[in-house]
Amino acid sequence: MSTRNREDVEKAHEIQKNAAIEGGLRATAVGLGLVIIAHYSWPLFRRQPLGFKSFLVSTFSIYGLVFGAESALQAHEAKQRYQENILRKEARYDLARSGVVATETEIAKWKKRRAEAQQANHNV
Repeated sequence: MSTRNREDVEKAHEIQKNAAIEGGLRATAVGLGLVIIAHYSWPLFRRQPLGFKSFLVSTFSIYGLVFGAESALQAHEAKQRYQENILRKEARYDLARSGVVATETEIAKWKKRRAEAQQANHNV
């Protein structure tokens, strides 16, 4: 795995982890609030054992963890696809202007040249 791919994976993992924590905390608060409201407003629910109420709160927590992480990862991937499509479109236009057919190999070479040029400009 290349260094860039490893960095992309680590960034995606960090985004997913933070979103899971945030979603889990938010959903836990909602679940706990609903259980408290149900406990004080519904006598049948009040008679339920603590284990069942804990199960309901943990179900909310797990839901928040899973769907928070998944939605954040999908948003991140959509953003990356959008940026990659813009870059590929720019490569196709640039290669067409220079009279080169925009194959996958040529686009990869164009990206490499562009990255090297940006790196050279960044070092100056």
